[in-house]
Amino acid sequence: MKINVIGTSGSGKSTVARAIAQRLALPYIEMDALFWQKDWGESSDQQLFARLEQALQQPGWVLDGNYNRSQSIKWRDVDTIIWVDYSFTRTLYQAIKRAITRCWHQQELWPGTNCRESFRKSFLSRDSIILWTLKTWRLNRRRYQALLCDSRFQHLHFVRLTSPQHSRQFIAGLTPAA
Repeated sequence: MKINVIGTSGSGKSTVARAIAQRLALPYIEMDALFWQKDWGESSDQQLFARLEQALQQPGWVLDGNYNRSQSIKWRDVDTIIWVDYSFTRTLYQAIKRAITRCWHQQELWPGTNCRESFRKSFLSRDSIILWTLKTWRLNRRRYQALLCDSRFQHLHFVRLTSPQHSRQFIAGLTPAA
């Protein structure tokens, strides 16, 4: 299987994608890990696309991330799109909780990058993940809804998860390939 888990920042797509990958015994690929370089350096599209192409060479995977500009690459061979579509309140709560936890623990987010969240970056910056969630939740929801209805993607299996309970039930019902 080849699965792309999408959703607004803070929705829980990484948590859901990791759980699906573990349940199905498939490699987990995180788009942010492919994109972010040392000390929050951004990859060029050419760099990102090359890393993505290489990561997707495996016979099966669970890919976590949006990066809309990479859609033609990641959806070329994908079987299933899973949209983590929690309420605005739930998504914002999760984004804030995650930011606080990451600021407090100062954990490196992707090995070898030295990317760590700070209070200033998370809450007081124009690059704030909280601000990004506030600005993109509604727009992403409209865009993902349109993708569900887009005739170009009718051959794909779309799954829309609308709550953490719905996600847990979906994941529990997955059966690993023999």
